[in-house]
Amino acid sequence: MASQGPQQPVLIYDRIAKNRRQTWLMMFVFVVFLGVFATIIGLAFGMPLYAAPVVFAGLAVYAIFSYYASAGVALAVSRAHEVTKADEPELYDVVENLCIGSGLPMPKVYVIEDAAPNAFATGRDPQHASVTATRGLLNKLDKSELEGVIAHEMSHVGNYDIRVMTITVVLVGLVALLADLFLIWTWFGAGSRENNRNRGGSAYLILFALALLFAILAPIAAQLIQLAISRQREYLADASGALLCRNPDALARALEKISADPTPLGEANKATAHLWFSNPLSDHSSWLNNLFSTHPPVAERIRLLRAM
Repeated sequence: MASQGPQQPVLIYDRIAKNRRQTWLMMFVFVVFLGVFATIIGLAFGMPLYAAPVVFAGLAVYAIFSYYASAGVALAVSRAHEVTKADEPELYDVVENLCIGSGLPMPKVYVIEDAAPNAFATGRDPQHASVTATRGLLNKLDKSELEGVIAHEMSHVGNYDIRVMTITVVLVGLVALLADLFLIWTWFGAGSRENNRNRGGSAYLILFALALLFAILAPIAAQLIQLAISRQREYLADASGALLCRNPDALARALEKISADPTPLGEANKATAHLWFSNPLSDHSSWLNNLFSTHPPVAERIRLLRAM
């Protein structure tokens, strides 16, 4: 197979354009999918069909809200706090130097007071971006390794990965929330046997079964969305980050250290897992977990970096 190396600049610009298109496509699919989900649930519990457009309009407003507010949500969920150059001079200098090298605007810099080494970038575009590092990352990596990790995150910013990845936090979180609420409602509220008897009718039972099926499948669909947007972006950010910091081996060493560190990331959750530099939910390694992981295998990432 012909080498892809010489085409790297073209691939990056193509990926940026693709990421912009994927953002709007994902928001459209999200509105349609959840609109159908919410409409079926509403019909099962007596909502008139003419109210369906109101449901879709509300979800469209929420999707627009998520576009502008999702970065703040991701930072708040992760308990990140903004720092200045006086607070964290080494981290701030690393980010500033990489911005100069990449031509990107200076993002806001955040720190999470967590002992596990990790990092992520978020925002809707380079002009509204932020880079976040954990306390463990600052304490456990040397400067060249820290620079490699931040270069990886700055590549996510430059490649516009952050827009899709950040919006996914809010969208996936809402899918999971609606599914959980409906399942709770099913067993303890409107879906109880007494309500079923009172309402009666085969049409209702079909709608209720369909709503229950959507509630079960929705989190799986949300996970698949995360997988679709995450793995190839990590490979691209590794390659771009290694070129930016001019030290692939430092980035490979950082991956080795972070993946081998036994400290659990206390602020990790399924909604934000795909944002992190290294998968924060990889405590139990297995074929099934690797299949549904938001990140490619660490060994393969390290191998490709060392091959540079």
